[in-house]
Amino acid sequence: MSTSPAAPTGSSTRPYLIRALHDWCTDNGFTPYVAVFVDASVQVPVEYVKNNEIVLNVGFEATSGLKLGNEFIEFKARFGGVAREIVVPIDHVIAIYARENGQGMAFPVPSEGAGAAPGGDSPAPRGPHLSLTEAGPAEGSAGPNEAPEPPEPPAGGRPSLKRIK
Repeated sequence: MSTSPAAPTGSSTRPYLIRALHDWCTDNGFTPYVAVFVDASVQVPVEYVKNNEIVLNVGFEATSGLKLGNEFIEFKARFGGVAREIVVPIDHVIAIYARENGQGMAFPVPSEGAGAAPGGDSPAPRGPHLSLTEAGPAEGSAGPNEAPEPPEPPAGGRPSLKRIK
């Protein structure tokens, strides 16, 4: 019978990596986007959610009062000309990347038990569903948080995102 204490795990690295990649994008003149798994705990305009996901421009030009905290990403942004308050739990960010070149990092989606909608109305997907080509609000909307189609990937193929745990 072992009585050795469990190794401390520390806090999640996800918020630190998100801030670092946001800084990298900003420093290099790129537009940082986050892909978010949406359930009842996420406060975003539901009319822009597709397949339980939304892609948000988190650049300083598209947001107001951006806070990249350890538990939540919070900011205000305009969607279709209407200012909206956005609140995203950090563990619901499934990727952060530069719009211009696709470089960034992907994260695991939240497990079904953590943050799933009450009553199981929207189960968590089984794997990453990064839709970099579907990054944006519905047609006909206007505003600084619109996500235009990303440029075509280089001839070598689709941009790659490193998945960490």
